Amino acid sequence: MRRRAKYTVVYARDIYEHIDTIGRRYHRLIKKTIEEQLNITPDRQTRNRKPLEELPGPFGSTWELRFGPNNRFRVFYEVAAENRTVWILAIGIKDKNRLLIAGEEFIP
Repeated sequence: MRRRAKYTVVYARDIYEHIDTIGRRYHRLIKKTIEEQLNITPDRQTRNRKPLEELPGPFGSTWELRFGPNNRFRVFYEVAAENRTVWILAIGIKDKNRLLIAGEEFIP
């Protein structure tokens, strides 16, 4: 069986502001999930990973990954398949119908 080449995960500068508003106890979960879910097939749709219906999404993203307790965390990203790079553009918390990024409600 042939192994798939890994994608390089690159974080936008603003991600550190986004992550600072999320409880410290979740930081390891967020990093681990991003590395596991987006290293091999970031552009394959799954139950918790999907292309956004309304484009562009937050910060110009085209994909969303949801995970964590009650699927409350959202990672918005872009895939550059030609150079095998995943750009993490935003990390937020979904609270009912509200999306909070860097502590502020994101309204498209």
